[in-house]
Amino acid sequence: MVAQFTPAQIDYLRSQRIGRLATIRPDGSPQNNPVGYRYDEILGVIDIGGNRMGSSQKFRNLGKEERVSFVVDDIKSVDPWEVRCLEIRGTAVALSDVEPYGPGMSREIIRIVPERVLAFGID
Repeated sequence: MVAQFTPAQIDYLRSQRIGRLATIRPDGSPQNNPVGYRYDEILGVIDIGGNRMGSSQKFRNLGKEERVSFVVDDIKSVDPWEVRCLEIRGTAVALSDVEPYGPGMSREIIRIVPERVLAFGID
């Protein structure tokens, strides 16, 4: 089942630039990378692109295990302490020959289909 984002969560995704993508390596160990992303409103998915994405380990990891976790978070205030976090759990697919959504990006993306969304400090 595809999870839906609330309007506040969509606004938060649009306000941030970097998230962290966790994938599973072929040996079963986790890999976590900072990545740029965009939210595709039409499809309700997260697209992750980059320079030479198709040759990256995170891209190759999806050939064996499609489950991923993607986190976007920040510190809104230190006094008082306010942290905001959006964790998206779901499946991802490694796509090739896709029109890049940003300059300098290769024609490969990782597309995350959200199945569960956990949030705090946002809604």
